[in-house]
Amino acid sequence: MSKLKYARIAPTKVHHVLDLVRGKTVDAGLDALRFIPNRSARMVEKLIKSARANAEDRGERNVGALFVSTATAGSGPTLKRIQPHARGMGFMIKKRFTHITIGLESKLA
Repeated sequence: MSKLKYARIAPTKVHHVLDLVRGKTVDAGLDALRFIPNRSARMVEKLIKSARANAEDRGERNVGALFVSTATAGSGPTLKRIQPHARGMGFMIKKRFTHITIGLESKLA
């Protein structure tokens, strides 16, 4: 399992990418992410590679049989900024953070 906390991207943008890789093998998920031109795809790609390296470090025997079992993106804290508008009003700008979690499991288990 790998976690990326406080990623400076909105969770809704990450959800679309995570739906593509959930349930796929690690290699198929990385191949799918390679051709997506989103910034969130680069984040998820690095996170899957990190989770695979963590599995190797734990002593997983068959790394090729790993698949993405859990892929979640939860909301983190929000930075709130005010943008001035006409007649003395101010509009709220919300800069959202995301906590991304990737979990791998072996199909042979």
